[in-house]
Amino acid sequence: MTSSIPSLNQVIESCIYVDDLDAALPFYRDLLGLELVTAEMSRHLFFKCGNSMVLVFKPEATLQPGCRGEGHVEVPTHGAQGPGHLAFAVTEDELEVWRARFQEFNCPVEMEIEWPGGGHSLYVRDPGNNSIEVVTPKLWDLQRI
Repeated sequence: MTSSIPSLNQVIESCIYVDDLDAALPFYRDLLGLELVTAEMSRHLFFKCGNSMVLVFKPEATLQPGCRGEGHVEVPTHGAQGPGHLAFAVTEDELEVWRARFQEFNCPVEMEIEWPGGGHSLYVRDPGNNSIEVVTPKLWDLQRI
């Protein structure tokens, strides 16, 4: 017997890992303009991004057994090794604004791609060497939320 699978229709949070949270704070808050919700500088930075959250963790802090999260609730250990990737939705009209903003913050565009099936991406690196992309949702045939 097969049961129906409830639909998943939104990513609530995404995690990225950075060794230097002091350097990550101005990147995500000032350059990208995300709203800082909470900061525990020995462990994490939590940012609001539209209807989702971007969690920036120190990798070694999340690998410790019994690691405690917000409100001192015990959470499972987690983490990643090496650079990760996050992509943020922008409109075609906003691409030039983002290009200028990256230049203003001395954050070089590592690569720019105009995708064959539609969509346009700009890639930069955060202080943890993670690949951060601003991309038009047409790449995946998605609607911007």
